[in-house]
Amino acid sequence: QMLLVESGGGLVQPGGSLKLSCVATGSFLRMFSDYDMAWYRQASGKQRELVARIKNGGTPEYAESVKGRSTISRDDLKNTMYLQMTSLKPEDTALYSCSAMWGGQDFWGQGTQVTVSS
Repeated sequence: QMLLVESGGGLVQPGGSLKLSCVATGSFLRMFSDYDMAWYRQASGKQRELVARIKNGGTPEYAESVKGRSTISRDDLKNTMYLQMTSLKPEDTALYSCSAMWGGQDFWGQGTQVTVSS
């Protein structure tokens, strides 16, 4: 079973930056590089939404709300995915979770909280 652990969240002022990490451990059915990876977020009282995703060898995709301010990347040798966020806004406040998908299976981490406030 793949386990995903996020880190890097915290309290940041508007306009600030954060870099989130998602490390995959445990037993994999495939190589980490085969998995489609994604970041989601869920703000209090709202539905979970896709922030960005990066498929194996594919072009990264971003939600309109973060496009131009965020960069998703992955290091398959380290079984790790990242989300660099800049120019953060209060509306970016949410629990950020990563997911890994392959062959109809998906795995989720517990999330890391990002709070943007002055």
